[in-house]
Amino acid sequence: MPKLLGKIISLEAQHRTVYRHIQALSNAVPLHECLLQEGAMAQESPKNSAAEIPVTSNGQLEDSHEHSFNRDLKRSLPVGLGLSETKITSHGFDSTKEGVIEAGPFPGGRAQQKSGPVVLADEVKNPAMEKLELVRKWSLNTYKCTRQIISEKLGRGSRTVDLELEAQIDILRDNKKKYENILRLAQTLSTQLFQMVHTQRQLGDAFADLSLKSLELHEEFGYNADTQKLLAKNGETLLGAINFFIASVNTLVNKTIEDTLLTVKQYESARIEYDAYRTDLEELNLGPRDANTLPKIEQSQQLFQVHKEKYDKMRNDVSIKLKFLEENKVKVLHNQLVLFHNAIAAYFAGNQKQLEQTLKQFHIKLKTPGADAPSWLEEQ
Repeated sequence: MPKLLGKIISLEAQHRTVYRHIQALSNAVPLHECLLQEGAMAQESPKNSAAEIPVTSNGQLEDSHEHSFNRDLKRSLPVGLGLSETKITSHGFDSTKEGVIEAGPFPGGRAQQKSGPVVLADEVKNPAMEKLELVRKWSLNTYKCTRQIISEKLGRGSRTVDLELEAQIDILRDNKKKYENILRLAQTLSTQLFQMVHTQRQLGDAFADLSLKSLELHEEFGYNADTQKLLAKNGETLLGAINFFIASVNTLVNKTIEDTLLTVKQYESARIEYDAYRTDLEELNLGPRDANTLPKIEQSQQLFQVHKEKYDKMRNDVSIKLKFLEENKVKVLHNQLVLFHNAIAAYFAGNQKQLEQTLKQFHIKLKTPGADAPSWLEEQ
């Protein structure tokens, strides 16, 4: 009987040790404090420990105590340790292992829920991958277009040509060069006329000054002063007409025609892309047809159709713009050429009234010197 009580006391001490270790893990109690508590418990009276352990009439440990100990231990375990289904079993007295913790399903416990991998319904797009794909497509398109251009220059590749449209584009480019030459010459004339008008004005002022100081030549200096001032005034009127002509032609050449030529460049780029993908499709159709080449042929056919539609659209846009440009060019140049002729003829004929009438006909207002700057009364 004393050996039996000793075994029971030793088993109970081991149960308490395991219990306190688990409490130290759950409550974050330092290990050295837990060991100090075990030493203090070991010094307690064996009788008190033996009196707390219920024993049956056969001298065996009561099962209800083991179950209550396991239940209290299960409640004290935190969920985060993963020991929610751990139970404590005590082996018989003849076993060499006493108070061993076994991992297993706890009686009466709930079944563990198994969770599978989380699957996203919509795949998140990566911006870097999208940019990489765009760069890949751009590189492939650039390579094909460059190969097509080189083949055309070497005379090896075929080129789609719209004879009527190409002729209109060539005429437009040639006319643009000629209009630019006229614009440059008109600007030179305007600069020289401005210098001449400035010189005539200074000469008129000099004649007027001498007319006041030379009594013998008062009338002669006065006539020349009036003539030079009149020429300077008519020259300013002609200069206004020439500058209006220059501004209108400059708008036609550097804005209207340039915008049409920009559309022509887009049309030519679309034509090169169309020919490049057409050549690829023709090469694939000439090759063998099997399981590997059929998807490539189908994809090439789709790309060819896309670029064909783009080419047709740009060709229609160029045709429409060329038609509107021709109408606008005729209207603008007709008015400007009439203005330029009438102004030049009236100026050199000395017809001041006709020169002023020409400016009124085209609604041209001359800027008087200092007209742009407000007077000191307007500033107040």
